Amino acid sequence: MNVLAFDCSTQSCSAAIVAGDRLLARRSALMARGQSEALMPMVLAVLAEAGLGWPDIDLLGVTVGPGTFTGLRIGLAAVRGMALAGGLPVAGVTTPETIAHAVPKDERRGRTLVVAIDGKRADLFVQPFADDLTPLGPPMALMPAAVADLAAGPLLVAGDGAGRVAAVRPDATLSSIQGPPDPEVLARLALRRYLDGGALPPVPLYLRPPDVTLPEARV
Repeated sequence: MNVLAFDCSTQSCSAAIVAGDRLLARRSALMARGQSEALMPMVLAVLAEAGLGWPDIDLLGVTVGPGTFTGLRIGLAAVRGMALAGGLPVAGVTTPETIAHAVPKDERRGRTLVVAIDGKRADLFVQPFADDLTPLGPPMALMPAAVADLAAGPLLVAGDGAGRVAAVRPDATLSSIQGPPDPEVLARLALRRYLDGGALPPVPLYLRPPDVTLPEARV
């Protein structure tokens, strides 16, 4: 199966296409904003690099959050439009799980893995995993000090919020994976979840209300 996957859930925009065990194309760029303008050109670029057209895509993969409110809306609106236009299935994967599956096995061994995502507020989006990547709880929004209490033993922290956890838990080990979700990992994980029936629908996973201020009513 040719899987097209993309992510806008954090401070980045990325896309990749995999076919079985082969990576056909990959693009990624850090950006705090502008994903709405960057996503479709990036998707078209990976399609061109892979030498594929829309009829060649068998499955769409996307992160469903938690993450930035605007980024999630952009990614999920795009995947819904593609799915509707092409009659394609969609496999949603959480952002923490995607990051966790990029962490090398040697780093995870004997440690509790906590994925910490910086949502640009005081708290972090986090989820703990056993060293075999079994989730130890659902995604949560917690302050860094509370994240530090998720594991009494050896702690490994991944994601772009890892440094904030390490600041209050000095004995924590920082993973080599401290960036946004890898679209290649996302594509492979989306295919796995689709085949095993564990894929999530393309619905945003919000852990807190959006940062929106309504305009004052005029009189």
